[in-house]
Amino acid sequence: MGPAGGLLDRALADASIDRSATYVTNVVKHFRFEERGKRRLHKKPTMAEIRACQPWFEAEIELVKPKVIICLGATAAQALLGRKFRLMKERGVPVKDRRAEFVVATIHPSAILRTPGTVDRQAAYARFVEDLRVVERLL
Repeated sequence: MGPAGGLLDRALADASIDRSATYVTNVVKHFRFEERGKRRLHKKPTMAEIRACQPWFEAEIELVKPKVIICLGATAAQALLGRKFRLMKERGVPVKDRRAEFVVATIHPSAILRTPGTVDRQAAYARFVEDLRVVERLL
């Protein structure tokens, strides 16, 4: 949805993943924010909010039965893989999981959009696509 969703669509295509064969959902269904003028800035959900949303996410996964789950961002990764999971250290690495054959975590596309400088943003995007290519090889 929005610019981050467009970036995700482009990255999936660049990684040779058919967007129409993917299912996108949020692990946390609650949107916490802080108002700053006309803008609403996302706030990290609490563990209680993450746990409260878990039954809905688990039900979706049970219906969809994905082969691979891609976690976009630290919140999604930690909700699935535990609070000790460190995204920047373990991103792009397939992890066995009960909900799917593999879970692969990477950054959220919005992090790329917030990256300052064209060169750094292009490098962040290239690394993101590489993480998605790991997923493509698992499919």
